[in-house]
Amino acid sequence: MFIRQRMTANPITITSAATIADASELMRINKFRRLPIVDGGKLVGLVTDRDLRAVSPSPATTLSIFELNYLLAKIKIKDIMQKKVITIRADATVEEAALLLYNNCIGGLVVVDEQGAVVGVITETDIFKCFVDVMGLTEGKTRLTIDATDKIGLLHEITEVFSELSINICSMVSYTLPDGQIEYVIRADISETKELSQRLGEIGYPIKHIVHIK
Repeated sequence: MFIRQRMTANPITITSAATIADASELMRINKFRRLPIVDGGKLVGLVTDRDLRAVSPSPATTLSIFELNYLLAKIKIKDIMQKKVITIRADATVEEAALLLYNNCIGGLVVVDEQGAVVGVITETDIFKCFVDVMGLTEGKTRLTIDATDKIGLLHEITEVFSELSINICSMVSYTLPDGQIEYVIRADISETKELSQRLGEIGYPIKHIVHIK
């Protein structure tokens, strides 16, 4: 799955000459937490709700509302924006975006085209929704966790059992546990698992856990 299929396309942007008040109002009205800064069609920075909070007066301030508005109107976005922005191309995969977010401990990425123009934004929430959709969690399938040792032909052996029992596999994913053990998670259209469990156990792939996710 590609970024362009999951990103928020044509996001709202603002120029570096805008004020903190302008940015705050845009983010408040549109209910987002990241605002790309664009000058002359090119991405030059990023401002987040955290950046704005860091420079906003404390609620305990003794300044009047007029003084506060005056100060916020004087500070420009270019003075507080993040100039080194981590970006990703729209033709990159969702997995690449997830890895960038993970490695950099950030919550969102600005998506750019070949010329560096902003074409979208993808966030951790988009990645999470993608995970839910890809794994078919909303479809109400039976989730099976199988212990396995990685080897050539493993998938063929496991899926052959499902095929022989006329069970449709909806999704499959594997991951390695801290102790090196490999688990396969399979979601399938199945209500009775006794025979499947027996058959998989006989060929060395015992079912470790079964749950029906509604």
